[in-house]
Amino acid sequence: MPGRVNRRRKAQPSKPKLRLPAINWHRVVGGLAAACVVAAVYVSSVWLMDQPITAVSIEGPFERVSAVQLQDALANQVQTGFLSADIGKIQRAAVRLPWIATASVQRRWPGTLVVTVTEEEPAACWGKEGLLNQAGELFAQAGDHLPAELPRLNGPDGTEAKVAAMYFRVEQQLEQRGLAALSLDLDARGAWTFRLNNGVSVRLGAAAVEQRLSRFFRILDLGVPMNAEQVAYVDMRYPNGFVIGWREAQSADSEPEVKGEPRV
Repeated sequence: MPGRVNRRRKAQPSKPKLRLPAINWHRVVGGLAAACVVAAVYVSSVWLMDQPITAVSIEGPFERVSAVQLQDALANQVQTGFLSADIGKIQRAAVRLPWIATASVQRRWPGTLVVTVTEEEPAACWGKEGLLNQAGELFAQAGDHLPAELPRLNGPDGTEAKVAAMYFRVEQQLEQRGLAALSLDLDARGAWTFRLNNGVSVRLGAAAVEQRLSRFFRILDLGVPMNAEQVAYVDMRYPNGFVIGWREAQSADSEPEVKGEPRV
């Protein structure tokens, strides 16, 4: 009989086993315990430091606003912890008072907030009772006391900054010529009128305002008399000249002849 063929399988090479590194549980547990201790210390420290605010110190000039008014305005914002107090919210509450321009808030350990304020400096009166600052912002709509020395500005609602900017430009030119503007008005049609400190009114109208204003200053530089005892107004709304309105005592024959009619 033919011999049997040996069909025994060849041994397969064994795959290497993946061995995980040994975990040092003592070290892990120790690290977690340390982290818990640090967290507990942190939370305890924050809790200890975030105690209720014990005092609010208010510093400022207090010419228009009193410290009592500020304390009342901030009362609802400081009923919190020393650290959890919202500094930005406290600042915004302070500057909402009409005469407060800026406010800064600092923490003073262990439980005091220091609020330092500056007051607005009025640059002009607006309408009957309002006050504007140097930026032309209406910071007081009903001022208790309107300084008599401030110029009077008027215009439609929302034009405060525009009218203030125009006033400062006119005033700068007038100061160089020994004059000043007591008032400046912008009406609903966009027409400008200002009154000098000698009582003379200047009418610019609504069109070509810059050219008319430049022409008026050239008139002053040429020495055209602006005596308030004789001159009531100067009308610059003519295309090629101007008209002087004389007081009643002045003869109408002395009014300069100008071609054309006044424009807007």
